[in-house]
Amino acid sequence: MQRLILSKKNHITLMAAILIVIGFVSELAFHYEPLAVAALVVASVLGLAPIAIQAYQALKVRVVSIDVLVTIAVIGAFLIKNYEESAIVTFLFLFGAFLEQRTLNKTRSAIKELTEMAPENALKQFENGEFIEVDVDEVDVGDILLVKTGAKVPVDGTILSGEGSINEASITGESLPVAKEKDSPVFAGTILDNGTVQIVADRVGEDTTFGKIIELVEEAQDSKSEAERFIDRFSKYYTPAVLVLGIIVWLFSRNLELAITILVLGCPGALVIGVPVSNVAGIGNGARHGVLLKGSEVIGDFSRLDTMVFDKTGTLTAGKPSVVAKEYYGDGIEDALGYLASIERESDHPLAKAVLDEIGDIKISVVKNTEVVKGGGISATVDGHRVAVGNVALMEREGVRLSEKAQADIARLERKGHSLVLTFVDGELKVLMGIRDQIRPDVRENLLKLKKLGVKSLVMLSGDNQGTVDVVSRELGLTEAHGNMLPEDKSAYIKKLIEEKHQIVAFIGDGVNDSPSLALANIGIAMGGGTDVAIETSDVVLMNSDFSRLPHALGLAKATARNMKQNIAIAVGVVLFLLAGLFFSEWMNMSIGMLVHEASILVVILNGMRLLRYRLR
Repeated sequence: MQRLILSKKNHITLMAAILIVIGFVSELAFHYEPLAVAALVVASVLGLAPIAIQAYQALKVRVVSIDVLVTIAVIGAFLIKNYEESAIVTFLFLFGAFLEQRTLNKTRSAIKELTEMAPENALKQFENGEFIEVDVDEVDVGDILLVKTGAKVPVDGTILSGEGSINEASITGESLPVAKEKDSPVFAGTILDNGTVQIVADRVGEDTTFGKIIELVEEAQDSKSEAERFIDRFSKYYTPAVLVLGIIVWLFSRNLELAITILVLGCPGALVIGVPVSNVAGIGNGARHGVLLKGSEVIGDFSRLDTMVFDKTGTLTAGKPSVVAKEYYGDGIEDALGYLASIERESDHPLAKAVLDEIGDIKISVVKNTEVVKGGGISATVDGHRVAVGNVALMEREGVRLSEKAQADIARLERKGHSLVLTFVDGELKVLMGIRDQIRPDVRENLLKLKKLGVKSLVMLSGDNQGTVDVVSRELGLTEAHGNMLPEDKSAYIKKLIEEKHQIVAFIGDGVNDSPSLALANIGIAMGGGTDVAIETSDVVLMNSDFSRLPHALGLAKATARNMKQNIAIAVGVVLFLLAGLFFSEWMNMSIGMLVHEASILVVILNGMRLLRYRLR
């Protein structure tokens, strides 16, 4: 019976409204009091039923809820035959709950949209080569899948054949399609706008990037911030206190109407709902814009941070070295580049790929008598020529003399933080290349945005040499930059900032070696394209490693924290206003109090919903 009544709460609200209209029309228009009283009595009893059931359920678990206060107040109004008050209070309470639920459902729509984006089916290739539609749960790592125009990508994978453009808004928050071709990575939940591709499944089910997004957002919703936990404790004692106050007023004044009015006016509805709705809306906004805030607790610290510490490689820089400067000396450059490419093809050095990408297609020769010089480079015989490829130390070992121009070029590129690759043919310098890990596009612009948002210190920690670190620091306008740092050095530095300088610190990184620092910082921020360990350890994840999401994440955290404070102020202010109106004026009554209360609940919900539309200016 209880379940049936609660399931029909909206119908009861509508019937109560109709009965209240009948009651007032009967009395005011036709002056037929028996029908008016009957309609209002039935409206009161009908409206009280679901409220009383909720109050009973709360008392069973030893909680004095708002429903308990309203139930006592309505019964009191009924006993003193104030049927207008009892009917209106029950209707307003039920109608407020209806509007509150409707508005909260809209607030949670961002999370609901995410779960609805999850792919359900996939075209899987079987042994006979035929593609058959199966449930996405039947796809295993290594399976080959077909994705057609307009279809959702079912798993994280790599394109084997075909090309097209994919809308990755569900992962990155960016609606602009991204061109994909052979060997390009694709993510579950994204949509193939045009083209047809075959992919091999790399991650399936909950292990996909999209699956982790949903899991993290759902966990974030379930977590509670410090403010929410305080309000839970506050309402646990506040609601019984209001009940005791009402009893004391009745005992001293013998004015039952005044006592039950205090019960209605003291309801902390807006206070209880205000902070959670701000958090849910903030987390939902982040999820839609490629930012995962792992829980309400993260928002508080994140909004107050004053220092941001960055790893260099893969965070401020792209993590992919490329040739950014080159100088040629003398004749036979084409042949020298061919010799260089021939040697680098056989090397596994990180700079070799950058050199080969820069040279492109060229005639390749046979390499003989290869000698690897530790910490220097490689020397070999190519087409009968003695060729040496490496750094300045190798050239000194080879006893090669450098011209004044070459020495000046080397000094200039070293000052700019370039890693140098020199190529000598038969003892003569032919090619000088400067290689650098390029700074991510728009990083400087986004760092300026962070400063405008109140970040006082921007610090870079890197395992790279201090010269390179200083160059990057000057280009980006950082507060501090420290090179030659091992993972334990980074952790020690962050610990010092927190414990000795009492700063609220965020660390941004992407590698396994960043995990200790991510865990130690007040706020750990992982680049979404980084390692699973870094993502699991962090508090905030920037999906698709999009650095431009960082200012949005910080701005959103600050806006959410402000919104929580606004909602608390509104809720407390309304209760104080109502109680002051009761004691210092003659116009305040139960109906007006309940109307103002329900209005305040809607105001805090609507205020929280503004966060769904938040965008960094």
